[in-house]
Amino acid sequence: MRIAISGGTGFVGSILTEALVKRGHRVTVLARAVRKDSAISEGALLVGYDPAKSGPWQQSIAQADVIINLAGASIFRHWTPKAKKEIFDSRIITTRHIVEALSYSEGKKIHFFSISGVGYYGFGGDNILDENSPAGSDFLAQVAAAWESEALRARELGVRVVLCRLGHVLGSSGGVLRKFVTISNLHLASRWGHGQQWLSWIHREDLANIFLFLLDHQELEGPFNLTSPNPVRNREMLTVLGQLLGKNSYGPPIPGFPLRLILGEFATVFLKGQRVAPRRILDSGFGFSYPVLNEALQNLLRRPK
Repeated sequence: MRIAISGGTGFVGSILTEALVKRGHRVTVLARAVRKDSAISEGALLVGYDPAKSGPWQQSIAQADVIINLAGASIFRHWTPKAKKEIFDSRIITTRHIVEALSYSEGKKIHFFSISGVGYYGFGGDNILDENSPAGSDFLAQVAAAWESEALRARELGVRVVLCRLGHVLGSSGGVLRKFVTISNLHLASRWGHGQQWLSWIHREDLANIFLFLLDHQELEGPFNLTSPNPVRNREMLTVLGQLLGKNSYGPPIPGFPLRLILGEFATVFLKGQRVAPRRILDSGFGFSYPVLNEALQNLLRRPK
């Protein structure tokens, strides 16, 4: 299949590109900046585009069989009013332009994967959240809900739309695990706040395999939670990681107040969380290779059992 990935040069995009190329698909990665040292999987094509503007790139992706949209400004910063506007606009406007591009497909069957996150649900405490749970009311939840609503407009064009809500993706080459490992190596991996907040995660291999599964099962559409069936609390994540690395924490718990003082509203991403269940993908028959945190980290850190 011909697959276009917008915003595909990042951590998640590189995971998907590698898996799709290995499967034999023809992958085009769309990126704002195309440099000689831009790293993408061998066999993929890197093309420059400006997702904030209409342009020739729209006609190009309309020729693809599958479009995966990962484009969006990073949320990992202080959420000033300007930053919030950029986070929101970068997702909504890009998606709007992609849906607009689909009108050039001339009735061809297209599969549109819109990638948001479990932040869609807001912060549910100990409540288990599945695909039937409503959207939350905080900033990230509002962004995700508006993002998905924009993507669902593609259904009017006869496009299959799959909404992928990602948890924290664990991989040895990037993402949140690299940050956790750095903290653990400094013996600073104490719990954040009370440490009871839930963290919904997924091993990079399971992430890639779910996408391949959804490509093969074209009858599946709508929202899917891409998380392990076994979320963990913040305290457990840092404890297990410290044990595998042989790095006990020497520091006291990191209280919420200084995090809020330094990071502002963004601190809620670390101090609160979601207990998410991947109910629909499990009901569809998908089997996880790494459903348990300890085994997932052992694999990624290459530690013996």
